[in-house]
Amino acid sequence: MTSGPKRFGAFLAPFHALNESPTQAIHRDMELAEWLDDLGFAELWVGEHHSGGFEIIPAPEVFIAAAAERTKHIRLGTGVKSLPFYNPLIVANEMALLDHMTRGRVMLGCGSGALPSDSHQMGIHPSEQRKRLEESLAAIEPLLRGEVVTMETDWFTLREARVQTGCYTKPRMEMAVTSIISPTGVIAAGKHGLGVLTMGGVSDNLLERYHANWGICEQVAAEHGNRVDRANWRVAMMIHCAESKKQAEADLAFGLDAWARYATEVLPQSPIPVGTKDPLAHLRDNKLAVFGTPDDVIADIERVSEGVGGFGTVLVFATNWADWAATKRSYELISRYVMPHFTRSRQGRIDSYDWSAEHHDEFAASYGNATQASREAWEKKKSAKDKAAE
Repeated sequence: MTSGPKRFGAFLAPFHALNESPTQAIHRDMELAEWLDDLGFAELWVGEHHSGGFEIIPAPEVFIAAAAERTKHIRLGTGVKSLPFYNPLIVANEMALLDHMTRGRVMLGCGSGALPSDSHQMGIHPSEQRKRLEESLAAIEPLLRGEVVTMETDWFTLREARVQTGCYTKPRMEMAVTSIISPTGVIAAGKHGLGVLTMGGVSDNLLERYHANWGICEQVAAEHGNRVDRANWRVAMMIHCAESKKQAEADLAFGLDAWARYATEVLPQSPIPVGTKDPLAHLRDNKLAVFGTPDDVIADIERVSEGVGGFGTVLVFATNWADWAATKRSYELISRYVMPHFTRSRQGRIDSYDWSAEHHDEFAASYGNATQASREAWEKKKSAKDKAAE
């Protein structure tokens, strides 16, 4: 699978600068869900965070329930649900409810929790989170398939637990596990036969790491009798699209610096080193983000696809680096010009155009001859009428 991704979506952390109203920011996120639905994006993943002040949705399933009522087609996923924070039966029941409410448009993205400040507030040591992720997945996946689960760990107990409604989607809704650099996520995905969400940047050296991680995922899947498909691999990319590269970079003056401060001061693994004077140049020169024309975006997606050996879905990071008007325009340009390149939705039109152009002289001559014949027939008929009138 090296011809490029066939689906496009967005990853809504979300990122919102500290100088704006959280109420307005959240409502704009809801508008984004509607905009993406109108533009034909296939899916939207919604994050979960409890600290840091920048990523302000603590319950993605609540946001998804509201977004589902405002949209028609787009699939909605938790991106991601931090499983170490919850009893697995609660997560399974909530997601099954959403599966019925959306009639199958919901997806469960799982992770161990991105912010150490979140787990600190809950008294969970970071060394416990990856273990808890695996233990929780071992319970949730069979619960969503309709199995009865009895399981005891040092942090939860299930006794003959079951999802009483079952899932709307059979045998269960789509599930995916987040993966950045460490193999923890891809090991879990392979063990349970799940999709993968990669969200760590797209520099050339990171693409090599992702490629290796996918190999681990396939190996683990085979060991557990599962099969994983690159079509279910999603890669998030920081993209801003405009009519020109100059305009795209100018648009980022709105919010990139605030995001860069958050990345270096709060995030545990920042793509921007502390003390970087020009975040835009750093992201551009290290191929961590792409800002430019649709052609620039197409070229970078092709680079990423080639670097990892192919994947199924591009997720555009909702960074809010640009203001709302420019942000909406970016998604529109991606929908109009980037997506069709990879989905080949315009190929029939191109083939029809090329075929028509190839036969242009033949068709033009035939059209001209038919026009001339029609004119001559009319003149002959008119002449006959004139003579009869005399």
